[in-house]
Amino acid sequence: MTVKLSISLTDRQAAYARKQVEEGRFPSTSAVIQQALEAKRREDEEYETWKAGFFGMLSEREKGPHVDSDTFRDMVDEMLKEERTRLGLVD
Repeated sequence: MTVKLSISLTDRQAAYARKQVEEGRFPSTSAVIQQALEAKRREDEEYETWKAGFFGMLSEREKGPHVDSDTFRDMVDEMLKEERTRLGLVD
């Protein structure tokens, strides 16, 4: 089904749409706008999928396991010490 809408574009947007038609990339300015809206719809769907996965991952991470800050600092210090040794940077 096709719905007819009246929209307002900036001069720059209208010129761009007309140029796309003149260059043969689209059959009409309506087609240019339809394609742009479809691209935006797909982008929004992809973002929502990414966001759901990201927040799902955060929820899983929040459940644990966790270490206290002193233990974490000791783990990082040990990792850095091992890396310095591996790179021959030990004094």
